Amino acid sequence: MIRAVIFDIDNTLMDFMRMKRASVEAAVDAMIDAGLMIQKERMKEKIFNVYWKEGIEDQQIFDKVLLQEFGQIDYKILAAGILGYRRAKEGHMSLYPHVHMTLTHLVRMGMKMAVISDAPRLPVWMRIVGLGLQHYFDHVITFDDTGQKKPSPKPFLLALELLGTSPSQTLMVGDWAERDIVGAKGLEMKTAFARYGDEFGTVESGADFELADILELVDIIRRDNEGGQMGLFEGKLEKEKT
Repeated sequence: MIRAVIFDIDNTLMDFMRMKRASVEAAVDAMIDAGLMIQKERMKEKIFNVYWKEGIEDQQIFDKVLLQEFGQIDYKILAAGILGYRRAKEGHMSLYPHVHMTLTHLVRMGMKMAVISDAPRLPVWMRIVGLGLQHYFDHVITFDDTGQKKPSPKPFLLALELLGTSPSQTLMVGDWAERDIVGAKGLEMKTAFARYGDEFGTVESGADFELADILELVDIIRRDNEGGQMGLFEGKLEKEKT
C-alpha cells in the first residue's frame, strides 16, 4: 500500500528547463545590449557548457563565463545579465499541466508528500512558494540537509524517516532516471518516471511506472491501494482532464 509520495521538483513539478533557457536568453540579450561583444548563440552555448560541467544551479555562472572568455569581469555587463535573467525567470516559472489537480487529489486521498531536490535550500523554497505549492508538502529535503545528491541514499533515507513510512509504502516520482529512479530503487522504493519532463532522451527508465501526464499518479496509487478497482473515480479523472 502506498502511503507517501516523494517528488523531485525540477522537470517533474515545474518546467525547469523552459525557465532556464528563457532566462539565459534574456540575460545574454541584456549583456549584449550593455556592450558585450560576442555572438549571442556562442555566449548561450558557453553558459550551458559551464552549467552542464559545474551544475545547473551554479549561482556564479556569468562571472565564470565572462572571466573565461575575456579574462576579466565588466560589472556593467554582469549586472545587466543578472537583472535580465531575474526578470525572465519570474515570467517563465510554470508548472506542468495538472500538477495542482494531482497534488490536491493526493491530499484528499490522505497521502503524505515530500520533495527531494539536489538544489540548495533557498532556491528550492523560492520555487515552491513562487509556484504556490508550499501547502502541499509535509517535508522538503534539499542538498543543504544532507550534503549529498541523488542517487545517494541519504536524501531518500531522511525523507523516509521524516515521513514515517517504509520504502514499500513510498513512491518516488522524478524525471532523471540515473538519480531519482536509481536512488529510490536502491532502497526498494516504488518509482514513477516523469517522462514528460525527460531532458535526456531516456529509453529505459527502470521505473515501476511511467508518466506521460502527472495526473496518472492518482490512478496508479488507487490501483495499487485498492487492487485495480477503478469505477467512478476513473471516469471523474477523465472528465477533469477535459
